[in-house]
Amino acid sequence: MRQAQSQWHCPAVSAGLVRDGALVWSTHVGSARLDPHSEPADDTQYMIGSITKTFTAVLIMALRDAGRLSLDDRLERYLPRTRHGAVTIRQMLAHASGLQREPVGRIWENLDAPDQERLLRELEDAEQVLPVHFAFHYSNLAFALLGQIVEQLEARAWNDVVTERILAPLEMKNTSLEPDDSGRALGYQVHPHTAVATLEPKFDLNATAPLGGLWSTVADMARYGAFVADPIDEVLSFESLDEMCRPLIMTDVEGWARAYGLGYDLQRIGERVLVGHGGSMPGFLAGLRVRRQDRVGAVVFANSTAGAEPVALAGQLVTAVLDTEPSLAPVWTPSQSQPDFEGLLGSWWAEGEEIVFEVRDNVLWSRIPGGLPIADTRFARVDGGRFRAVAGREGGELLEITRGQGGRVERMHFATYALTRSPTSFADLLL
Repeated sequence: MRQAQSQWHCPAVSAGLVRDGALVWSTHVGSARLDPHSEPADDTQYMIGSITKTFTAVLIMALRDAGRLSLDDRLERYLPRTRHGAVTIRQMLAHASGLQREPVGRIWENLDAPDQERLLRELEDAEQVLPVHFAFHYSNLAFALLGQIVEQLEARAWNDVVTERILAPLEMKNTSLEPDDSGRALGYQVHPHTAVATLEPKFDLNATAPLGGLWSTVADMARYGAFVADPIDEVLSFESLDEMCRPLIMTDVEGWARAYGLGYDLQRIGERVLVGHGGSMPGFLAGLRVRRQDRVGAVVFANSTAGAEPVALAGQLVTAVLDTEPSLAPVWTPSQSQPDFEGLLGSWWAEGEEIVFEVRDNVLWSRIPGGLPIADTRFARVDGGRFRAVAGREGGELLEITRGQGGRVERMHFATYALTRSPTSFADLLL
């Protein structure tokens, strides 16, 4: 942390680590306010910028889960007279809509963000700069429009919705669009040659707040990082958060180390994939990285317009923890007797390849001996003769059981492929 603050020439850098749902470490280097000097703390508010997008995405997914929208709804359902009506909610969440990067105008020059009326009026002057799904193209405009969808369905301000649906349940009491001006960190531009720090103006994003307007603290973002690792149903289901963290479009088409899901950025560091987001606003940079499987996350803030790399540092912090103190293996316990699984378990063969069916934690699984864990499949019972793959290889497909006289299992079919008790050629299957 001290090395980063010194190398970045940043007035302050704050960071926290969350593990198993709790803030387990934090530290702060430098000055939240330069004149007079004010040391940052766990409850010092920084602007988190585009990490806000993940909150907007969670609201959209919660509305989807409540049956109030579909991710494949077209924008014209909510803005019926827009010429951009063909783009879908899913495309906007994944930055695959092709919409231009920013709202119309030059808000990053004049810091004059539009109100709702102007945002929607000027939308008709916005360009679709790429075809949909042609390439990853970051669009702040798209997330401003997603905020408008939330407001239309909820019939109230986005700020009220995010407070009730996310901030309150997660007890993020110091996260809001309006910070405490007496104690918040001040943002600075540090000149790269003179090292002089110039105070940046506070930026009110108005109707575009859903793309990056939240202020938060190390303590609050630790709570949010814990939610990303292990969500609570009051906010969003585990399955929906999983869906958000699946790659939909590659952002690094050469190295395949970065991708984007539904509102979350994904990054491969070594053998691990971390999720989160970065944030940038005048005077502030922020980074969130979470290794969901290990329930470890890091948040990093810097009160500088440029020069800091909080996303990279957050990833380094998570990696350092897991390299030095890996997560403990779960305690194994025996399964209960499962008479219904008799005849299904053990080795089966398909296309000359062995597939082993076994019980884990009282649930039916399959694995390929010597294969990668991602090839393991978890099944849920549909009825007496069928199971469905609910996780892993061939997710969604059916496992069908064929029984002979006396109920003996004679054959199984998985995704229509025949499974036999011994290696069998296609020619033998025809007999």
